[in-house]
Amino acid sequence: MDLARQALDVTPWRPEEYERARAVLRGVMAESGSPEQAAPEWGRGSSGGPRRRRRTLSGRGKAGVGAGIAAVAAAAAVVLASTSTPPPAPSAQASGRAAASAGSTAKPAGPASKLVTLAAFVEANSGAQPGNASLVIARQVNGGRLMQVVYALYTDNGRLYLGDDKQTLMAEVAGNENQADFTNAREIAAARYAATGNLAAAVKQMVSALPNDYYDSLAERKAIWAKGAAARTVIEKEKGMKTPIVMPTGKLLQQDIDNTLWTASTIVLSWGAGDPQIRVGVLRLLSTLPEVTVVDSTTDGQPTLTITAGPALFGAGSGDQVLTVSAKTGIPVSSVESGGGLPTAVETDQVSRVTVARIEAGKF
Repeated sequence: MDLARQALDVTPWRPEEYERARAVLRGVMAESGSPEQAAPEWGRGSSGGPRRRRRTLSGRGKAGVGAGIAAVAAAAAVVLASTSTPPPAPSAQASGRAAASAGSTAKPAGPASKLVTLAAFVEANSGAQPGNASLVIARQVNGGRLMQVVYALYTDNGRLYLGDDKQTLMAEVAGNENQADFTNAREIAAARYAATGNLAAAVKQMVSALPNDYYDSLAERKAIWAKGAAARTVIEKEKGMKTPIVMPTGKLLQQDIDNTLWTASTIVLSWGAGDPQIRVGVLRLLSTLPEVTVVDSTTDGQPTLTITAGPALFGAGSGDQVLTVSAKTGIPVSSVESGGGLPTAVETDQVSRVTVARIEAGKF
């Protein structure tokens, strides 16, 4: 991570790339243990790559990974090319520990019902929104050290502008440097549909926003799996795995789907949180995940909900990802990733409604 920090001085990472690098490092560190311990860290997706695990409560940062971490970047490319996976469930005790690290106090509460109730409350009380865009300012701290600050502006018409300070964000807007891509659009569409549409259909739509073969026919999935045989053999050999990775079906496939649902949903929430419809949709989608726990909490004197995903979603020994949102608005407050052999990563977020004109003029 020190190499990563040095690379940021040259070229800022996308927050997603930062998280992929953490996931790759976690996998590399797992290799120092026994092969039996390391094996569960790897996914069972169509290409046999690592499990997907992203703590993306942030805007999508600028593209580019510093040359000083070429090895990590190459490994992250494998993550991008792969589909994901998981499998046991985080305990309430683990949730409490992670919530405490985020500076909040928590007490147990009903999981799915809490998210559905909050979604209904946000929907009923959102009303007309000021401005024409949402600004997210995310501070990312790793092991107590500031890694980067991301300024993400998401407009109501689907454009995404990014910077690592006010000046670069202003320049991005002035230059019309839209960084939204087709994946962004699909995630947004899925979240908005989930706010009022059929929830089962919304889950499929959100999962399909990221590349995977989960809803393909068995024959199609087998064909894709066969094409990835060589890549999986390399992974299995490098990690000293005695048992070959198998194509997920049944319960294992459902775990992959749940993992990807968390990933895609938290990505869209990370930079679309200023839109109440997106928040409602994401809350409803997360309520379908049996591996996720929810507790009532208090953060900086304000009521919050602490949502915890752990080894059940990310794989054995992966630690927890804790998302804290306002219990009144559903707006994300912080995200904490702990365990898995890496320093605790904390992201805090400021979300506000703005106008694009005021951002371009530097009035924020």
